Amino acid sequence: MNEPASTGNLRAARDQLIALRNDHERAVAEFSWPDVGRVFNWARDWFDCIAEDNDQDAVVILEEDGTRTARTFGQLRESSDRVAASLTAHGIGAGDAVMLMVGNQLELWESMLAIMKIGAIIMPTTTALGREDLADRIERASVRCIIANTKDTGKFEGIASEQVKLCIGPTAAGWIEYHATHAESGPALTQEVGSKDPLLLYFTSGTTSKPKLVEHTNISYPVGHLSTMYWLGLQPGDVHLNISSPGWAKHAWSCFFAPWLAEATVFSYNYSRFDARAFLEVLTRESVTSICAPPTVWRMLLNVELGARPPHLRELIAAGEPLNPEVIARVQEKWGLTIRDGFGQTETTASVGNTPGSLLKPGSMGRPLPGVPVVLVDPLTGTALPPGTAGAGEVSLDLSRSPLTLMTGYIDDPVRDAESRAGGFYRTGDIASIDSDGYITYVGRADDVFKSSDYKISPFELESALIEHPAITEAAVVPAPDPIRQTVVKAYLVLSPGYSPTRETALDIFRFTRSRLAPFQRIRRIEFLDLPKTISGKIRRVELRQRELSLADSRIATEWREDQMEELVSSP
Repeated sequence: MNEPASTGNLRAARDQLIALRNDHERAVAEFSWPDVGRVFNWARDWFDCIAEDNDQDAVVILEEDGTRTARTFGQLRESSDRVAASLTAHGIGAGDAVMLMVGNQLELWESMLAIMKIGAIIMPTTTALGREDLADRIERASVRCIIANTKDTGKFEGIASEQVKLCIGPTAAGWIEYHATHAESGPALTQEVGSKDPLLLYFTSGTTSKPKLVEHTNISYPVGHLSTMYWLGLQPGDVHLNISSPGWAKHAWSCFFAPWLAEATVFSYNYSRFDARAFLEVLTRESVTSICAPPTVWRMLLNVELGARPPHLRELIAAGEPLNPEVIARVQEKWGLTIRDGFGQTETTASVGNTPGSLLKPGSMGRPLPGVPVVLVDPLTGTALPPGTAGAGEVSLDLSRSPLTLMTGYIDDPVRDAESRAGGFYRTGDIASIDSDGYITYVGRADDVFKSSDYKISPFELESALIEHPAITEAAVVPAPDPIRQTVVKAYLVLSPGYSPTRETALDIFRFTRSRLAPFQRIRRIEFLDLPKTISGKIRRVELRQRELSLADSRIATEWREDQMEELVSSP
């Protein structure tokens, strides 16, 4: 097929970033976003072009029992055409929202391409949602079509009577069988769409409030994820493993756009329960070159003997929540590779990152990525803080520089959308500091940072210290009401296997943190409790703060207090 100009421009920008993968300063100085024109369909103008006569694996899916499914770029091009033809035959077209609720399976990737080809809007949805959440999302996003596995069709009874419904597997009542309706061969049914037309709808994880509905365009994610590709360090021919569930934006980041922009293979490993030893064996057997995983997975890997570094492994990345320096140091010691973390949101692509070849400063999440106008905004003055400024500001994007990677907006909440763009900046709600070299260090969500005895407390900093204790798997720090200090620092903790929620355990943790934290940061109370989380697995500290307020005048039997431990009261 003839390659359109938009494809050539996108390829040139991609190749420039790959060539500068070890030179962050030059990449930031020289990179500019490619001109893909006013009409741009990534599935047609990029994927189909790189897929023509291409027998490299585009996606490999490995199941826990060893079953392996692989499709080349060329095969996915053809199968997504057939799915596109099927959707068109059922009346789905440009501008229609399609709820895609499937796991890491072949149909996920071919459906995303197909929906894109016909100009419809993809709404990835986690299979963990229940009926109430599904009904809310169907209504708020005006869903026109639903694609789901047969085992999940029952969730839609009574809440999706007007939608076209396709089921993957045996036919369910009121549903159309996904595979049976595919044409034997589908023509290229790609729809010409505007580059700024909507392409993706995502709901945020809702860590502090009701999930927001985010809209992205045909360029903000498909082209904008060049920044993510650069952060991940991906190159043509790589095999990239990302641990993420479909339905969340990070899956599109690292299991779809960024790898295929680099012409790398997406590798997905499905398991019912994470087995660190089996995971390490898979890395070697499948010649994985890069991993992106949440901090919890990295900590679980350190609970077993890592052994020799898998021979093809080159890039280690952490995402989802900030990674504490102790984990980075331990993996570096074992494998000689540095875990690089970064920062982004559902509303954006990767914005800040520790990039390949860059100096890594312990605790920092890196520097602004090429093409992304990141600034820290002073919460008092509303102005950008110069590098090296003392104190902290809100991580933001400078709207005067037209950030290509930013969402269209919160489409059903104009008030919160306006608040997020106040003063000429898109405000992320995350607080950080910036040093003289431009390295940004995460402090916490604006809603999570609090004061104790007039000192500002960063929950992330204290949680990083806590999980260095071998008894602690997860930690969440919140303020607890106190009659003298107004608030004191309390830690909710999840214990590692083999440890019990006893006085002795609490005492040892108090002693441990005393040796690592400044006096004003001291953990004053401890409670062992399963942490409330969003469906995506992020801790909802807001629920813990609310719990503390509701119990302010009560003595919690399961709580351990520093001032009631004689061994600590009598020590300096």
